[in-house]
Amino acid sequence: MFKPVIGLEVHCELDTKTKNFSAAPAFFTEEHNTHVSTVDLGLPGILPVANKEAVRRSILTSMALHCEIPDEVIFDRKNYYYADLPKGYQITQNTKPMGIHGYLDILVSGEMKRVDIHDLHLEEDTASLEHYPKYSLIDYNRSGVPLMEIVTEPCLHSADEAVTFLEDLRDIFLYLGVSEAKSNYGQMRCDVNISLMKDTDTELGTKVEMKNINAFSDVRAAIEYEIKRQSELLSKGEKIVQETRRIAEDGKTYSMREKVDAIDYKYFIEPNIPSTPISDEYKKELYGLLPEFKLERYLKYKDTYKMSEEDASTISKTRSLADYFEEVLSYDTDISLTVNFVTTTIISTLKKKEIEIEDLFITPKMLSDVIKLVSSDKMSLDASKKLLYEAIETKTDPMELVKKKGLSQISDRDTLLKLIQSIMDESPEVVRQYVEDGNTSAINYYVGQTMIKSNRQANPNLSREIIIEELERRSGKDG
Repeated sequence: MFKPVIGLEVHCELDTKTKNFSAAPAFFTEEHNTHVSTVDLGLPGILPVANKEAVRRSILTSMALHCEIPDEVIFDRKNYYYADLPKGYQITQNTKPMGIHGYLDILVSGEMKRVDIHDLHLEEDTASLEHYPKYSLIDYNRSGVPLMEIVTEPCLHSADEAVTFLEDLRDIFLYLGVSEAKSNYGQMRCDVNISLMKDTDTELGTKVEMKNINAFSDVRAAIEYEIKRQSELLSKGEKIVQETRRIAEDGKTYSMREKVDAIDYKYFIEPNIPSTPISDEYKKELYGLLPEFKLERYLKYKDTYKMSEEDASTISKTRSLADYFEEVLSYDTDISLTVNFVTTTIISTLKKKEIEIEDLFITPKMLSDVIKLVSSDKMSLDASKKLLYEAIETKTDPMELVKKKGLSQISDRDTLLKLIQSIMDESPEVVRQYVEDGNTSAINYYVGQTMIKSNRQANPNLSREIIIEELERRSGKDG
């Protein structure tokens, strides 16, 4: 009956060494008020200086979101006073954001959805407040940390779309390496704006805002609850109050304050930071740094490489794993075997050792060498995975282990036939059971014995084939 209309304002702290306009450290610490400078405190006579790396990362993200990039960097003052902004204003962008009119394509329930981006601007984060019954404490460590804000158009229509967008946006931050985007550290959070309208309506409904939601699960809960709450009110003929609400631990939203008119922030261009031109050469340089992102890789893996949706999603999730996978393939390695090894042995090792793939001893070339042993029938899949695990534990090149231990798979037919014949000669009763009683379990018995006698180096498929042929010959059925 009613269609939800959702817009998001996503805040992401950039991973830079120093803050946006001061030399104070920008990394997270639990020691309060230790990463602070006179600029962060807004003391008289301060002179902010723009962080070049923060600007670079913001432009790079704008490019990834297909935004139009400005011809110069300009900062503005946003005038209002809160306890967490000691200057009485925030340095942000309004005149020329880092990017405008962008978009991000997302995949929701198998359907492609384009989320339009209104703008991406760079600003400084506020200090953080801790509230107690009779007083509040302020921590200026966060004040001045570079903060990107990505504002979407009101074009989302469900909790699934909103959460998928946030997840994919975070993956872009991680693919680019611009932020760790950890919501538990407040490095990524968002405001949710939601209203309801009938399909026949031409204007949006009354907007309700929910601010500073960290966890994606809370975003989902807030949207689903608001859809239910607003639908019930509208169905009764009641009006929606324009207000700011918060999501509580019980999954419900509660009113904080009514919001009748938009605040006039009295923007004007920041006089203490001169504008800086963005050259075409610099834009070209940054465009060249953009990687192939998750969605592009997922579609390539699924459609071109014919991988399952689960495997394509698993490998494309992080840039480091996808890069590793593609480097293995660059050595002309079998795709299906590479997928098998990466989604089992490699990922399980990373989880077990709690390491990133950059810290894994096995290089893409080493993994490719092992996979080629399997694809050329020189080693079984089972034996090759055991080889890899040993190579990881001992930090030894797997091919060195193959040479040292003579682990190459035996795939020579004559060699295997001689071995199998000798095994059968030593166990005539098992041969008789097959010949006279038709007991086919003899085949599995001889496969097992062949693997034992060959120290698991015999090619299992070829061994089974030869065993059946030899048993048939001994039963006189081979003509």
